Amino acid sequence: MFSPKRPQKEIKYQELRIYTDEELRNYTEEELKEFKIKHPIPDVEELEKGPWPSFVADAKREALRRRKLADDRMMIDRYVVEDLLGQLQLSFEDGETHWKHGGIVGVFGYGGGVIGRYSDVPEKFPGVAHFHTIRVNQPASKFYKTDFLRALCDLWEYRGSGLMNMHGSTGDIILLGTTTDQLEPIFYDLTHELDQDLGGSGSNLRTPSCCIGRARCEWACYDTQDMCYEITMHYQDELHRPAFPYKFKIKFDGCPIGCVASIARADISVIGTWRDAIRIDQDAVKAYIEGDILPSGGAHRGRDWGKFDIKKEVLDLCPTKCMWMEDGKLVIDNNECVRCMHCITVMPRALRPGTDTGVSILIGAKAPILEGAQLSQVIVPFMKVEPPYDNVKELIDKVWEFWMEEGKNRERVGELIQRVGLPKFLEVLGLPPAPQMVKMPRTNPYIFWKEEDVPGGFTRDINEYRAKHKR
Repeated sequence: MFSPKRPQKEIKYQELRIYTDEELRNYTEEELKEFKIKHPIPDVEELEKGPWPSFVADAKREALRRRKLADDRMMIDRYVVEDLLGQLQLSFEDGETHWKHGGIVGVFGYGGGVIGRYSDVPEKFPGVAHFHTIRVNQPASKFYKTDFLRALCDLWEYRGSGLMNMHGSTGDIILLGTTTDQLEPIFYDLTHELDQDLGGSGSNLRTPSCCIGRARCEWACYDTQDMCYEITMHYQDELHRPAFPYKFKIKFDGCPIGCVASIARADISVIGTWRDAIRIDQDAVKAYIEGDILPSGGAHRGRDWGKFDIKKEVLDLCPTKCMWMEDGKLVIDNNECVRCMHCITVMPRALRPGTDTGVSILIGAKAPILEGAQLSQVIVPFMKVEPPYDNVKELIDKVWEFWMEEGKNRERVGELIQRVGLPKFLEVLGLPPAPQMVKMPRTNPYIFWKEEDVPGGFTRDINEYRAKHKR
């Protein structure tokens, strides 16, 4: 079921490695304690204090390692990390960033995947005069082999700063900081040696991402990995060649728990759901009540929380109050259930999603850019899905066609819906209104009829009217 969709290149780190073990561990902890970067960074070093891991401490390790490498073992400035920390200190002092966007920079044939970034004080920090970011398309659900990760890290140590994020908020592997002349060699090595593509950046389809899905999760209502892969491969042109008014994100959650938070971050959220009854094991319900099974999978063990109280911890917390106990058994009015899944997460051995599964499709989530943050809203309450997901693709194509025609510069789809109104948007998609689409009760007291909805249309015979309404 989870076999690769195409032949996979076997990546062997020992064949691709660039650095020896000695080069990767070329300093001692004592040397690290005594190490001082070439710039005073008192404000930045405050971030090393406290109980939490610090990126500053990690950056210092990389700076020290680069200090001790031979000149021919790095393709960009030896002091790139030290200059990065120095510029960050200057930003703290000045209260403003010292990065400037350098326009379009990238690899041949792609308009996305590389974020051009330059320092506006290169004379002070020459190591970060160029500091481009590369986004790498992560595998579905972020399954990796260590050989791949080791080879990727070696590549980035050699041709970049060695600093990376695992992962960016969209899901990509983020490679932080390299120069323009290294972009093509990095792209070649990624695609030819590591069998990996760039992700999305700019006004295009951003890299689709999904939860762990049916690979590990019993609650997944559809195969998130399969749909994520299919959508990613189908929309390669939209992913790599920006042509949209602004960014566009598609995320796949296997169930309403939302482990990739698609409802808060995606222009199109595909969320697994079911339309039949929640499955109940009454014996397991009884076992939870009697304390034979720990609630929430034992996540809260270790403290004296008291005896499990199904009324307090499940029934009273149901948002629609659709659950109750009757003659020692749990009863659910599934017509009132809103699929929040709280009851299922508290009693996973007693309750399970239904078997008539599919997806809900929501549109319009975004962070605050023009109009402020917003969650996505339901557009399709329920849709059955199966490969190759043509019904989902058809909906995406309709959304894009309308948005590219009517959207303003830097206007996300959610903002377009706010501007033109949900009724207009539904009309374009050819979808009938449904109660699940209502975010809040109507505030406009007027209904504006269309001529085709009025018997006889808008053209009336005044004499006929007066004949019916004599004084």
